[in-house]
Amino acid sequence: MEFLTLYGLLGALVIGIVLGLTGSGGSILTVPVLVYLLSVNPVTATAYSLFVVGTTSLFGTIKNVQKGMIEYRTAFVLAVPAFIAVYLTRKLIVPSIPDIIIIYNNFVLTKELFLMLFFAFFMLMASVSMILTRKEVLVKEAGNLNYTLMIFEGFVIGVITGLVGAGGGFLIIPTLVIFANLSMKKAVATSLMIIAIKSLIGFLGDVGNVYIDWEFLLLFTALSIAGIVLGIYLSNFIEGKKLKKAFGWFVLSMAIYVIIKELIF
Repeated sequence: MEFLTLYGLLGALVIGIVLGLTGSGGSILTVPVLVYLLSVNPVTATAYSLFVVGTTSLFGTIKNVQKGMIEYRTAFVLAVPAFIAVYLTRKLIVPSIPDIIIIYNNFVLTKELFLMLFFAFFMLMASVSMILTRKEVLVKEAGNLNYTLMIFEGFVIGVITGLVGAGGGFLIIPTLVIFANLSMKKAVATSLMIIAIKSLIGFLGDVGNVYIDWEFLLLFTALSIAGIVLGIYLSNFIEGKKLKKAFGWFVLSMAIYVIIKELIF
């Protein structure tokens, strides 16, 4: 087995471990691992990422259901517009993006380059979210759902998820805390369920549009699930907050690497 392939499969394990340790963030690694270590086309990589993220998150969701940690009414309000948006994005918007978007002098903005740069921007936002501590966010004991804002947020999250193939937990969790007044633990649990279903629905939008290597995809996903099991176990011994901040700096460096590699090399 080639070294890059071996590192790529180990990367699948790491993705699951990070998800198990921090509750989010691991999915942000999926596309770079697939593209740079396993030489998967960026468009196909975003499709594969949705399946990996969705299936791995579904495993964590089952455990949260057993613990009674999910707020189903809140999840429904945020998730329905997200489900619709992510499916339409993968089914209609991504396939309609032209192979060559802009040509300016010697610069050519291709579809693959656009997706990778947009993904790098998404990584930058996610890294800032993980690095900064939100001490100013207070959870209210009770309150009505802000339906308008949550529906709008759900739609935006769905479009972003459909474009970059990542779960969007760093957007969903603050939305649930601020607009739905959920505790952080319930927000993380509810977010994981939304990510699972939203990502898998988005992947369905790719079936028929993208060639799927099921043998490879299932192996990669199985390793990621094994990683989340290990991560959940390790979370009993490692403080999640400190780890999440450290991982945020790693994601920031990865985002810079993606931008430099795509634009310069």
